[in-house]
Amino acid sequence: MEEGKRQKTPRSSFTVGAIALVFLVIGYQVALFVHKAAVSRVVAHQDRPDTVYVVDRTLAEEVLEGRDVLPDADLSPGPAVTVRKSSGHAREAVRMREKAAPRKVESFRFDPNTVSLEDLVRLGFSEKQAQSILNYREKGGRFRRPADFAKSYVVADSVFERLRPYIDIPRLDINKADSAAFEALPGIGPYFASKMVSYRTSLGGYSYPEQLLDIYYFDRDKYDGLKDLITCSAPDPFPIWTLPEADLARHPYISKAEAHAVVLYREHQPREAWTVEGLGKAGIFSGEHLEKLSRCVLARP
Repeated sequence: MEEGKRQKTPRSSFTVGAIALVFLVIGYQVALFVHKAAVSRVVAHQDRPDTVYVVDRTLAEEVLEGRDVLPDADLSPGPAVTVRKSSGHAREAVRMREKAAPRKVESFRFDPNTVSLEDLVRLGFSEKQAQSILNYREKGGRFRRPADFAKSYVVADSVFERLRPYIDIPRLDINKADSAAFEALPGIGPYFASKMVSYRTSLGGYSYPEQLLDIYYFDRDKYDGLKDLITCSAPDPFPIWTLPEADLARHPYISKAEAHAVVLYREHQPREAWTVEGLGKAGIFSGEHLEKLSRCVLARP
């Protein structure tokens, strides 16, 4: 008998708990329904109606003569003019109406590294999601590629697919970047950042991005890891036809002997022959130096 009572008590407790849970769920659903109905009513009906004036057309024309027409005045053909005066509404009603209204989502070009919170909301993110993106940036995070933006946990796949064509992350100009900007590139630490700046100085400016491969230990894998993140603006043309011999010899593609030969070539050849091809035909440059120099931005004779 005692054993039967012990078995009966837990079963009764479980039944009571289950019933309580059912009533709790029903109560929650009812509360949601009532709240939704209340919001719908506030949205559908203004708490304070607007005032509508119907004015005789002749009187309206006399009153409005020489003035700007009220923006909410209906001056369509007819015997009367209708003017609506909007009433002020309770702050809670306005807030509820704005929250319930469908939010307009826009798509426009943006840089995820600089876009504001307001523009992120315009793009379709909630304020909480937008703030999360800003917090990531404030902690030093950076979106180097569109795919990096897609990895953010607040960016849904469907949202990214919609925004992908509008993501505009500027590439780093290797002729304008400083050492800190170079260091922010993937696979580039302080050592290579410093070398990228000093080699640019030696060249007089990069003529094409692949010149980074000239840097010692800057291999193809390192270049391939960042080539889609950089661009190369036109440098100042290298004045090969006017520099003295000592300055020519400081260029990475011109040896001391070649610099001396260039000066002699300028002295003994007509100006129309002053070309990289002419230097090659004269045997001054050959092989790798000739090929690299031909791709450089050079000043005209």
